[in-house]
Amino acid sequence: MTLIETKLVVVGAGPGGYAAAFYAADKGMPAILVEQDQRLGGVCLNRGCIPSKAYLHAAKLVSEARDSTFRGITFGPPQLDLAKMRLWKESILEKLGQGIAGLAQRRKVQVMHGRGYFEDSQTLRVETAQGQQFVRFEHALVAVGSKAALPRAFDLGNPRIMTSNEALQLEDVPERLLIIGGGYIGMELGTVYAALGSRVFVIEAMDTILKGADPDLVSPVLKYAQKNFQQMRVSTRVQSMATRHKQIEVVVEGGGQTLTELYDRVLICVGRSPNGEDLGLENTRVERDDKGFIKVNERQQTADPAIGAIGDIVGGALLAHKAHKEARIAIEVLAGEHSTSQDIIIPAVVFTDPEVAWCGVTEAEARDRGLSFEVAKFPWTASGRALTFDRPDGMTKLVIEPETERILGVGISGQGAGELIAEGVLAMEMGATARDLAECIHPHPTLSETIMECAESFYGSATHSISRRKPPAE
Repeated sequence: MTLIETKLVVVGAGPGGYAAAFYAADKGMPAILVEQDQRLGGVCLNRGCIPSKAYLHAAKLVSEARDSTFRGITFGPPQLDLAKMRLWKESILEKLGQGIAGLAQRRKVQVMHGRGYFEDSQTLRVETAQGQQFVRFEHALVAVGSKAALPRAFDLGNPRIMTSNEALQLEDVPERLLIIGGGYIGMELGTVYAALGSRVFVIEAMDTILKGADPDLVSPVLKYAQKNFQQMRVSTRVQSMATRHKQIEVVVEGGGQTLTELYDRVLICVGRSPNGEDLGLENTRVERDDKGFIKVNERQQTADPAIGAIGDIVGGALLAHKAHKEARIAIEVLAGEHSTSQDIIIPAVVFTDPEVAWCGVTEAEARDRGLSFEVAKFPWTASGRALTFDRPDGMTKLVIEPETERILGVGISGQGAGELIAEGVLAMEMGATARDLAECIHPHPTLSETIMECAESFYGSATHSISRRKPPAE
């Protein structure tokens, strides 16, 4: 038996876990990073954010080539080599994984590949290929993430029924693909498969897709889906599924009808569940909620003084950048610094076509909470830059507190929205007002101008749009 002692052990090497171990090392805190997979980076790098964005880029190229005829540029039909596409995607993942491993080595963070299991509140057993090793720690940080949910009723043991993990392997392009779930994962992967040639059908149990985003921001995505997907159905539920020869038979109910349909593949995108099982947490004082997420306070501390937790395993927004921020908070707390997750601004981005991004309070949330607010909007039909690449289907909006003119929320729908939303986060973190944004010079012609002109429209003075004028303050 090998016993290793350390100040900190981090279980899970995703965006939260490796960020925590690296930050601890930067602060002079010895750290060990434990990860089951041979490649670091977690779900985000290996089975989520990065591979999906690689395929979305490929889908964008196919769509742009197809739609360029009216510009006077005509391409032949795309020839897809899925094996080569997978190798290209894998090369990106390998490059990033090697980069993380190299950074760990340079920071002298010890990486242990194996499954971690808490023997007690001070001991972690790691089952490696070389045998069991035991880590005695002062502090532990759980960052084991989440996995794609697969309800038992849908788990037929048939490879034609996929989660996002299998969908991102891109083994084939099914002729008829059913996606169950109109959230961000379902809509992003639907965009990929539709561009590559699948007839995509989406079923969503709720009355709208992309729940959580304002309807006016979702509207362009819905229009794209209605044009490029075979069918979009909301307020519709799957009653049952069964294997029928080389297809999946699906019974759906919606709009007062019950239909039986056949699909070549079915993609289940109904959420994610925490990886909290088989960790030995029951041998510690760590508490979990009824969904299996670890309970933490605003300092990322659990009920066990020796163990903290970050990222998807603690619930909330299951986002890589949230995990990264929580990693820094947790390490700063261990270093004796004041740090908290209270009132932090976490942006959300959906990489559909067009993209949707928002931060702070949405218009719907402001209304539900009874806040005093006003909304300023700037349509991308008035953006010269958006017109140059034929994407005037976007919009920028600000949710503003009338009394102080402080920015309460920012929402953007359009190509590149995910890159633009960072300005909204900065504005909110700095306590900026609409006047601050309106008076900051933005380069022309860019999409970032839409944020400036949106703020100007609050005062009725946007150059490229007509809007009501805000009465001067008394």
